[in-house]
Amino acid sequence: MGPITPRACTRTVPASLPDVSRYLGASPGGVVAVDLAPGPAWLDVLQELRETGAAILPLDRRLSDRERGAIVDRARPAALITEDDEVLFADPAPIDLNIGLVMATSGAAVPPKLVELSRAALSSAVGLSFAALGPVMGQTALDPSEPWVCCLTPAHVGGMLVLLRGLLLGSPVTVLEGFDAAELFARSPAGAHVALVPTMARRLMSFGADLSRFGVLLVGGGALEPDAARDAAALGGRVVTTYGLTETCGGIAYDGRLFEDTAVRIGPGGEIQVQGPTLMNGYRHDAAATADAFTLDGWLRTGDAGELDEDASLHVRGRLDDAIRTGAETVWPQEVESAIRHHPKVADVAIAGRPDPEWGARVVAFVVPSRGTDPPSLEELRDHAAVRLARFKCPRELVLVEEIPRTASGKLRREALP
Repeated sequence: MGPITPRACTRTVPASLPDVSRYLGASPGGVVAVDLAPGPAWLDVLQELRETGAAILPLDRRLSDRERGAIVDRARPAALITEDDEVLFADPAPIDLNIGLVMATSGAAVPPKLVELSRAALSSAVGLSFAALGPVMGQTALDPSEPWVCCLTPAHVGGMLVLLRGLLLGSPVTVLEGFDAAELFARSPAGAHVALVPTMARRLMSFGADLSRFGVLLVGGGALEPDAARDAAALGGRVVTTYGLTETCGGIAYDGRLFEDTAVRIGPGGEIQVQGPTLMNGYRHDAAATADAFTLDGWLRTGDAGELDEDASLHVRGRLDDAIRTGAETVWPQEVESAIRHHPKVADVAIAGRPDPEWGARVVAFVVPSRGTDPPSLEELRDHAAVRLARFKCPRELVLVEEIPRTASGKLRREALP
């Protein structure tokens, strides 16, 4: 794996996948990092490692060797599992016996934080998800015998939860090596439920096939604009949008409805704060960040802005630090992106605020044109957005770009915009 050399190794032994019963370094109170390409072997590896009592740290193969190496170096696991070897480290750091999973955050934070999730939180996340999805399928709770397809990396909490649905509740899980719309249609059992990020959902819809062959299309990891959800419904899809963080063990609200035993309050500045059984224990080896993540009375600070309506449904506005203060008004980038994304001349879009001598900040649209020879004009975008937004929310500047900077999981890196 190249640069992963956080400490001296005691020895290297060949691993025989998927039989990992001989893995050394896997024991209660220890962390085992797993650096495997997405695929069916993950189910066997996770099952074996869970039985040893070790906490599992999945590494995202889309990251560079250097990035994965930095995660291993900070996590200080007992062992690193690859397709070819098991590397044992000389000075591993212990972990609480109750921790079952260590996940690197997939947002824009650099370096990513290492979230410690307990076995109880993981079980609660899976069980509460099944209870919340049941009514979507006309059931009290989702039937564990119904199949799932995993096309997200196991290093993304959404992908890991699909695998855990199989391990904890016995659901049949088909694990794909990645996302491809044609392969997903070809290899998904009838009625299979699928977890997706918004970029995948849009590509699936653009494929144009009948989505009624799937069960639930569970979309999380970012905002899915209402138009896209309606497009999916027109193709027969049952889309459920999720809100949650790696720190909450994935979604804690489906289509705005909170999980049972989960509470949300709106804190200072409109921040969404969460309590419930799926919260992280903290960030590995980062006591200061852990303390900052919780209020004095134990609520998780999400850094997201939102509101609760009279029916206690949660409406997410976006990241607090993404808000654009223009004049006396506040503009939320996600809302403007949703209004512009479906313009026929727009392939991708991001909205950000930039300093303005008159208004304090102005709304800027960074757009990847559908056709480089016929890009949209600023007035075209403003007129398109004004159908659903107040004029002060519409962009005042247009910047044409070749691509929008995103993380490996498809999340917008707004701070990396030109």
